[in-house]
Amino acid sequence: MALWKNPRWFDDRGRQEQLDDHVTATGRARFGLRTLQENEKVRAVMHHFNRVAPKYDFMNTLLSFGIQYVWKRAAVRMLGIRPGEKILDVCGGTGDLAILASRRTGPSGRVLIYDINWQMLTAGRPKIDPHPALANIGYVQGDAERIAFPDNSFDVAMVGFGIRNLTHLQRGFSEMHRVLKPGGRILCLEFSRPANPLFRTLYDFYSFNIMPLLGGLITGASQSYACLPETIRMFPLPDELSALLGRIGFQRVDYRVFTNGIAVAHVGVKRG
Repeated sequence: MALWKNPRWFDDRGRQEQLDDHVTATGRARFGLRTLQENEKVRAVMHHFNRVAPKYDFMNTLLSFGIQYVWKRAAVRMLGIRPGEKILDVCGGTGDLAILASRRTGPSGRVLIYDINWQMLTAGRPKIDPHPALANIGYVQGDAERIAFPDNSFDVAMVGFGIRNLTHLQRGFSEMHRVLKPGGRILCLEFSRPANPLFRTLYDFYSFNIMPLLGGLITGASQSYACLPETIRMFPLPDELSALLGRIGFQRVDYRVFTNGIAVAHVGVKRG
């Protein structure tokens, strides 16, 4: 895709149209620049991650120049995880956040990686299963919009770079709120819009020219690596996401911006 054809960042109205009310009213949902029937998006997302799962960790490290690990460590520190806590890693994929959380809960705690895509869960197991210190990590295949746990089950619920792929964003956050204990904490680490216009232009060029090229050369899935930055352009901006979390029932919502806004970590607390 040529630079001058790169998708623009969505405006306020465009971002609002990605939220649950509009999706339910129209029966249509976006996955990247594709408009799908509401009930087709899950299958499209599943197909996408089936393709990228085998080299997901390698490509993320390559394309982010390794800085994704700095973001993840900083985000998990914001949660103030304590020994013995029970943690749910929603859309947990290959388990990077779960590993960081596991080291903080210790053997008396429990961390569950929860993801709808079994191939993603499988791709992460070689970096978890052989290590006795990570024996407190478990795996559950399930839908983030219908989390298969009772109310008030977890001390922490976290999601990293996955929530924007849900068909119903607010429903996913509401489910995380439901399974948290009163006073439990949420973390959402997600991509966002760079603040500096010049940096944003460079980021756009990299996202829609270099990333798909490398994705095609290494994985044979160039379109999948064009789709990822497309989904970022329609996700709520940091203040909008803070307001959304507040409406769902979280308080003391705060966020931290990383690398000029490429990534943002939100934290909040479920009202007691």
